[in-house]
Amino acid sequence: MTGVLLLVLVVLLATVGPYLYAVDARSMKGRRFQPPGASFVLGTDYLGRDVLAGIVGGARTSLAVGAAATLIVLVVGVVVGGIAGYYGGRVDNALMRVTEFFQVLPAFLFAMVLVAIFSPTLPTIVIAIGVTNWAGMARLVRAEFLALRGREFVTAARAIGASDWRLMSRAVLPNSLPPIVVNTALTVGVCILFEAGLSFLGLGDANTISWGYMIGSSRTYLREAWWAVTFPGLAIFLTVLSLSLVGDALNHLLDPRRETTR
Repeated sequence: MTGVLLLVLVVLLATVGPYLYAVDARSMKGRRFQPPGASFVLGTDYLGRDVLAGIVGGARTSLAVGAAATLIVLVVGVVVGGIAGYYGGRVDNALMRVTEFFQVLPAFLFAMVLVAIFSPTLPTIVIAIGVTNWAGMARLVRAEFLALRGREFVTAARAIGASDWRLMSRAVLPNSLPPIVVNTALTVGVCILFEAGLSFLGLGDANTISWGYMIGSSRTYLREAWWAVTFPGLAIFLTVLSLSLVGDALNHLLDPRRETTR
């Protein structure tokens, strides 16, 4: 419940926050390094920008990047892992060699290279994060498909003439959803951390405010304005924590082996 409440608050901050606190995060509203107070609740940064406005605006960016990158991870992982696990044999070997190639590469460094080669825009960042993180999902889906493809209900569906596509989409995939859902929730948090890390290193979209960008741009002024770094970092921490707690809760709720009490 703690994870759900935190996640709801973050989502409300991203969706409703810009309307309730309609302040441009890039406008220089006050003096440099104003501490938290009545004029600016969370203070101002080295350019006099409102930190609270940055957190409200950055919430939408960070969640959007995390959700979009996770969608890429989910689609590629389910397709590659499902085909490998269902067909097995040479198809499985070929797809797993490709998957292992992406797994042995340092994911964050690979994402940095992709963003540095192409223009550091939000679509590029989303694609880079998705491309470097799908391998784990693919291996998870493959393991589930390998375990389920020989089950009785799959054999029965094949006996009445069901096509491979129907078997994978209607019989095997629905029974593989519990671990996929759990891993998806955790992947959103990982993708948000990736975006924050890239923005912290100066590889984020310079035209968009994000929590990582706020930390990266103010890190050299930590002693003068600790609040400009602390509050965006706290926002990232609480968001990733909420997703981790929700993932753990889903793992417990969707585990078919869990004990039920009357």
